[in-house]
Amino acid sequence: MKDFSVSMALVDYIPVICFAIASVILMRDLYNKMSKGAFALFAAGTIDITLAGGLKATYKLLYAAGACDFEALNAMFFPVQSIGFILAGVGILAMLCYNQKEKGALLAVAPPLFKGTFVFVGLMVAGLGILDTVLAILSVKLKKPWLIAIFAISFVCSLGMGYLSSKDFAEAAMNWIAEGVNVVGQGALLAGVYLLHKNGLAELEVNTGSAK
Repeated sequence: MKDFSVSMALVDYIPVICFAIASVILMRDLYNKMSKGAFALFAAGTIDITLAGGLKATYKLLYAAGACDFEALNAMFFPVQSIGFILAGVGILAMLCYNQKEKGALLAVAPPLFKGTFVFVGLMVAGLGILDTVLAILSVKLKKPWLIAIFAISFVCSLGMGYLSSKDFAEAAMNWIAEGVNVVGQGALLAGVYLLHKNGLAELEVNTGSAK
């Protein structure tokens, strides 16, 4: 029996919304700096992440409301979100490192017999680490190095979520702690992206030679 509540499930939507807004801002500001392949990877990754988070929150809401225990929504969270973070990280990194004109290769994950979540957590943290690192580099290019601290907070919170994923999420206390860490992490990401946007990210020349 899982100790979920409706209020807990509703709070779980907050980091999802924060991440979705940050992603839209980044896609609008970085579109003209990315090749079509890099942008496709980044957009697909952020959509995966948003859907995974939204479906996990919906699972909690359905469970807490007594509607059903839709286990598939819960089971798909780590695989879908970890792949999303890797895709988003590779896409935004390609903007700085490569002039991608050909379709990028996707990473294969999750050996069929593996039953744990550690690999998925690792991919999620790695993807978000790449994303935050590139955003920190863009902060320096915009002469706003203090924004690095905000993205560092976002990354540290993602590490915390990786650690918390190994705990028993059937307990309400662990869910509230994880949701608090996730809200802070995604809130920091949204704040940093918004400040990049306000300080001229859309007009920044990244000198990658990428084509639309």
